[in-house]
Amino acid sequence: MTATAATTTIKYTEVFNTSKAIIEKVRLPLGKGEPFSFDVKRDDLIDPIVSGNKWRKLKYNLLTASNRKNKGILTFGGPYSNHLVATAKAASQFRVGAIGIVRGDELNAYSNPTLKACTDLGMKLIFVSRSNYRRKDEPTFLKQLHEDYPNYFFVPEGGKNYYGVIGCQEILQETSNDYDHVYLAGGTGTTGAGLVLGATQKSRINVVSALKGSFIQDDINALLHMVLNEEEMVEEYKERLIVHNDAHFGGYGKVPQELITYINSIYESTGLKLDPIYTAKAMYQMEQDFRNKIIQPNEKVLFVHTGGLQGALSWKESLGYLKDD
Repeated sequence: MTATAATTTIKYTEVFNTSKAIIEKVRLPLGKGEPFSFDVKRDDLIDPIVSGNKWRKLKYNLLTASNRKNKGILTFGGPYSNHLVATAKAASQFRVGAIGIVRGDELNAYSNPTLKACTDLGMKLIFVSRSNYRRKDEPTFLKQLHEDYPNYFFVPEGGKNYYGVIGCQEILQETSNDYDHVYLAGGTGTTGAGLVLGATQKSRINVVSALKGSFIQDDINALLHMVLNEEEMVEEYKERLIVHNDAHFGGYGKVPQELITYINSIYESTGLKLDPIYTAKAMYQMEQDFRNKIIQPNEKVLFVHTGGLQGALSWKESLGYLKDD
């Protein structure tokens, strides 16, 4: 079964060219043992700003807003949100408006480079208190926003909705889709849910949580229920899913020196650039699974590079690939 986006006639066929998201073959040296060979889906190459899974999650949201003749997109994010910047650029490419509800009412449009980039790309920023931001999923809060900003298409934080899942489902359609193991980093669970829906029964989708705790499993379950109508089908698709909760390196945003060292070693040995918030943690889990023989040498493995390299700039003095740039 393949889910499809319930949009009207699509006005734009492709704003960001996903043909740039090539499959790269990588051999990771492992000391005295055999090197670990795997493929990398380079979604980080789609666009410098609307990078990795950002375009996947925004694509059908923007197409739907355009087809419905909405004024634009309204979405949510923190003061350093890559999602906000990506939405601002993608909306400008679609020539629709963009409003960002930002956590932190002490901020302004020029408080940091992320917010300045959003502003320069034409996004209107609305700053709310942290207590109000926590209400972003409450019906009464959303009702007031709809009244204040009528005819805007609302997209949850991180693109976590039906359309985001459907966009992420297309990632594996651009591959041979015959992998035994697929690894990716997880935050909202949206990309993981899309890959579960897009995979064959052969594949095991390994979602490596960047956050401490096990709630990403529940998030993916909820997203699968959002797309699929039958409990039996949800349970069938969940058999493809493996969630890893122990490679968070202390939790979301925690970046110990051990992780920085690992990122630099991967770059030196393979040329791959990983960010410390998401993709490095997923790569680490995948390598450990190979070392522990959970992945067998004859099995076919795909690592989905979900981007996020903008978030690495805070560690510019520590990361080798940023020094090289």
